[in-house]
Parts: sequence; C-alpha cells; structure tokens
Amino acid sequence: MLERLGYPPYATPLQGVERERMRALLAGTTGPAIVVDTGSSWLDLYPPHPHPVIILDHHQYEGAPHPPPLPDHVALVTPVDWGVDGMREMCGATLSWLFTVFIDPVNWDNAPWGLSGAIADRQHVGGFSGLNATLVDEAVRRSLVQKRPGLALFGPTLGEAVVRSIDPYVKGLSGRPDAVKVFLERIGLDSKHATDSLDPAGERTLHQALLTRLVQQGVRPEFCETLRRERYLLPSLGVDAEELSNWQNALGRASAPGTGVALALGDSTAWAAGKTAETAWRSTILGGMRRVEDGGVNSLEALQWFESSETTYAGTQAGLAMNYLVDPTRPLLVFSNGGTVWKVSGRGTTWLVGRGLDLAIALRDAAEAVGGEGGGHKVASGATIPLDSRDRFLSHTNELIAKQLPRAEATA
Repeated sequence: MLERLGYPPYATPLQGVERERMRALLAGTTGPAIVVDTGSSWLDLYPPHPHPVIILDHHQYEGAPHPPPLPDHVALVTPVDWGVDGMREMCGATLSWLFTVFIDPVNWDNAPWGLSGAIADRQHVGGFSGLNATLVDEAVRRSLVQKRPGLALFGPTLGEAVVRSIDPYVKGLSGRPDAVKVFLERIGLDSKHATDSLDPAGERTLHQALLTRLVQQGVRPEFCETLRRERYLLPSLGVDAEELSNWQNALGRASAPGTGVALALGDSTAWAAGKTAETAWRSTILGGMRRVEDGGVNSLEALQWFESSETTYAGTQAGLAMNYLVDPTRPLLVFSNGGTVWKVSGRGTTWLVGRGLDLAIALRDAAEAVGGEGGGHKVASGATIPLDSRDRFLSHTNELIAKQLPRAEATA
C-alpha cells in the first residue's frame, strides 16, 4: 500500500512484548509510524512522538473499549473498540488488509497476506467468522481466493505428510517415519503415494483412521475437526494459504522476517528461502512436541508448564501441545530463556475461555507483580519476567487462574 502511494517504508520487527524497544524505536524515527499487531497497551508512548502514529492492533488492552484521550496525530484502530472479537473475528493481518483496502480498493490483492496471517493466528479453526469471513467472502468473489475442503496434510507423499503433521499432532505418528509406514500399510495405503492424487475413498479411509487416533489421545472435538477443514488456494501465488502462512511464520521464527517481507513484495528468491525455513521450522516444532509427548509437563493446581530451549518457537509449541497433548482442562505456559529474562507463552482453548479463563489478565497481573510485563488475548497471551522470578510468577498465575477457573467446573 505504502509503495503504491510512493512512500517506501522501513519495517522493524518486534519479537515479543517489548515496551522499551518501542520507546527507543519511536525516539529514532524521524517520520510517521504505523504500529501493527501490537501497541494498544502502550498508548502513553505515542503522544510525545512529533509525527503521526497509527496503531493497528487487535489485542485486548486494559480499559477496553475505552482508550485514554489521544491527540489528533495518534490514531488507535482496533476491532475491540467496535464490538468485534479480536481473538476470533479479526487479527492484526486482516485488520491491516482492511486498512489498505480502505485507503484504495486496489489493495484487495493483499488477500494472501491477510488470509495467511489469520491462519497463523488460528482464526480459521472452525471456519472464519465475523469481519474475517466478510473479507474472505469478498476475496472469493473477486477470484483472489478459492475455497475447497480437504485433509490438513502437507507433503509430497502420504508418508511424508503424516510424519510432518503438527496441526493436528498425532501421538505415535507425527515425527515417526517407521510408525507411519506401518500405520498406512495397516489401512491399505502406500506411504509413497502422492498426497494430492489420493482418491475420495482413500481420503475417507485415512481421515477415519487419523480421527480415531486423535479421539483416543483425548483431543477435544473442535481440534479433531481440524483434520479435515476448509482449504484456501491463492491463485496469484499457486499455493495454499496455510502453506504460505507456514513459510512466513518460519521466516519470522528463523529471525529472517525481512525475507518474509521480501516474499510478500514479490522477490522470487525469497520463495526458496521460505520453503527452506519451513522445513527447519517444522522439524524444530516436531522435536519439541515429541519431548512433551515423551517427557510430559509440570503440573500445578490450575495450570501446566514446561521449559523450551527454542525461544522463538515456544508460542507455537505451547498452542499445539495445549490442543493435542496435555490436560485440556488447564491452560499451559511455556518458558524460554531470553538471556536476561524469561519469555512466557501461555495458551488455553476457547472451551476454557467460555468457562472463565482470561490469560491476558492473569499473565499481565502476575508479570507486573514480579516486575515484568504481559498481555494478549484471553486464550493466548505472553509475558516477560525477570530470571529470578519464575517460581513467584507461577504461584501468582496459578492463584489467578484458580479464581477464574475453579477445578470442579473445569473437570465437569
């Protein structure tokens, strides 16, 4: 959008809840700033900036939907203030997409990046809703997106697709080539068969067999349903939106977000880098998930937690483990060592949110109690805390979640 308007932008990525870095970035910026997918909790930082600031954020902030008074040169744009659920109905990517369309309808062709971002935030699970659904439907009408149902398996052969599967993660199969080969042979399928050429009967057989495994491992119904879901083909790029989402996610996690930006701007060399990064990203996640599957997690009254050495992958590991591996009646925290701080990723489920869980409040209040900061969504939130405060932080968080989510109700 900015390049079409003749304004070459400079993009700087953030890797977490980084208030002081935001302050430093504003101090070093000699022009307007657009803050995307973060920032609505730091509204006191923007008024002193001498140039226009636009905040495009979908996260819950303290006091929402009533932001503090802001000067004319600061614009807060958030679905939360308009009764739109930022957890389900609009994410940072689709909000940014809508913003570009508002500036000029030519920017409807930003559909791949809005859609892949919403998928990265898992807002496609159970089908898009709200403003997301409106945007996707219009993109379909404009032939920018094609919808088609199918199994959520990615890989050139059936064997590779099942081995590589992380969403859903299937106990005893994901990350285990030998076990997958035996599994497929038992249901009459060849592990070397091309995934895209599987006939309807074979797809039904594979779907039923994998679904049975998920049910047996105690996965909640809404996550079992993700095995077969709506797929979104992007004709302009010739890829599935979920694959594109994985490439972009992998580049960000590999500390190469600039390559992800280049990919989005049409740099052909970035595609190969995206595919390479995705392979490493998936392998790392599978390794972390296998550690959880084999070693389990730590347990408190109201929550579960484990430690991950892969700092940039911790949030993904937390979400997938919550959905497919651990006790679904208690939220999960993952700690990763950020050098001078612990970085915390917390994940629940919409089922838990419906019973009172609000991780945004729990992690924010617990982090502030130990000298850190946190925030996010009710179902997914994060925090940054001092290294010597983990036990106190866990105690505070456990107490707060216990009040939100009594165990008797959760068990029921």
